Amino acid sequence: MKVSNYIKNICVGVWHLGQGMYVTMLNFCRPKVTRQYPENRGEREYGARFRALLTMPHDAENRHRCIACGLCMNSCPNGTIRVIGRTETDPATGKPKKVLDRHLYNLGSCIFCGLCVAACPTGAIRFTNEFEHAVFTRERLLLQLNRPGSSQAPAPAPKPASPAREGAQAPGTATVTKTE
Repeated sequence: MKVSNYIKNICVGVWHLGQGMYVTMLNFCRPKVTRQYPENRGEREYGARFRALLTMPHDAENRHRCIACGLCMNSCPNGTIRVIGRTETDPATGKPKKVLDRHLYNLGSCIFCGLCVAACPTGAIRFTNEFEHAVFTRERLLLQLNRPGSSQAPAPAPKPASPAREGAQAPGTATVTKTE
């Protein structure tokens, strides 16, 4: 009985080896789809959700939307982001307001999880598809996301209320007239 199990196991092993060799030979005979990376850099195709480099977009007037709240820094699991801000008095309202001094990002320790982008309440940071990060020193992996001299984008002005017409009533309300 032990000899029959031994022969059976050998046959099963040869069968599985044949299946693996069949798949290998199929892939060996297919045409190759190797892309020549350094020569053909413009032919990159990545998904829309590919995360490669954290950036802070600025408009033409060098303004960004970061309010220095620090939520991105607190949500980062390994301390890749550091937000350095200060408190200033807003001249229009006279209230204290946080202002961003520096938004530091350590690309070398980032795990590209996207928690910082999800936590940002203003959408001030986002990932791009730029993936080439080869440098010779670690200091080049420390990036400052806000540009020097940049400022926070002003809040949008509130829309003026539409003027009410004389004698107009709100929709869905009825006018009650008292008659005697």
